[in-house]
Amino acid sequence: MTMTLADKHALVTGGGTGIGAAIAFALAQAGATVTICGRRLPELEFTAERHDNIHSVRADVTDESSVAQLYQQATAARGTFDIVVANAGVAESAPAEKVSRELWSKILDVNLTGAFLSVKPALAEMREQKWGRIIFIASTAGLKGYAYVAPYVAAKHGVVGLARALAAETAKAGITVNAVCPGFTETPLLDRAVDRIVTTAKLGEADARKALEANNPQGRFIQPQEVADVVLWLCGKESAAITGQAISVSGGETW
Repeated sequence: MTMTLADKHALVTGGGTGIGAAIAFALAQAGATVTICGRRLPELEFTAERHDNIHSVRADVTDESSVAQLYQQATAARGTFDIVVANAGVAESAPAEKVSRELWSKILDVNLTGAFLSVKPALAEMREQKWGRIIFIASTAGLKGYAYVAPYVAAKHGVVGLARALAAETAKAGITVNAVCPGFTETPLLDRAVDRIVTTAKLGEADARKALEANNPQGRFIQPQEVADVVLWLCGKESAAITGQAISVSGGETW
């Protein structure tokens, strides 16, 4: 049976590229009206052009007033949000002893605080309508440790904890809250990680990619569409009993 989300309005943060763009398109294909946001308008507009159901709004998830303006603009135009996918994220690598307070704050602000600010305004409306889907795009870094990305690992562990806390708060309100935890995924974020390995470890690009692929027992990178498929399932009625979960999409790297 084909899923239909024709009466739903979804927000996807960081929706201009990579996993976010794949999620936005999957939701739009299922009939949802989708608002995507991010800081780079050209990327957002490029993704919005892929489907008539996708609409772009520039917003910074680390700025509460920017998020409030996003909600005001999007809900006035397309109604309240039934689905919120907190996907916006950033990663940088450095040995822990060389992580500056500025870098620490930047990574936590985008990946954890930004995730919370993205979903907070939707909670009251979801409670009132007795239905809602909140999905955090975390990472296998929310389930295990990786060297040289301590702030990112800490932030993503926080996202998983946030999902569990909100799930406990909303379990009787018709709202589900889950974290999807992809392994290394074929996105621009991965390309930047490969570039850093090439620079710091003096490896060729092919060897750098193989080193990252080796984390996945299937010996490959996850594709954005595979993450989008999980998100789409979590938005359907068949997943109504699934809440407070951290779902690993990693070829068996974590569980």
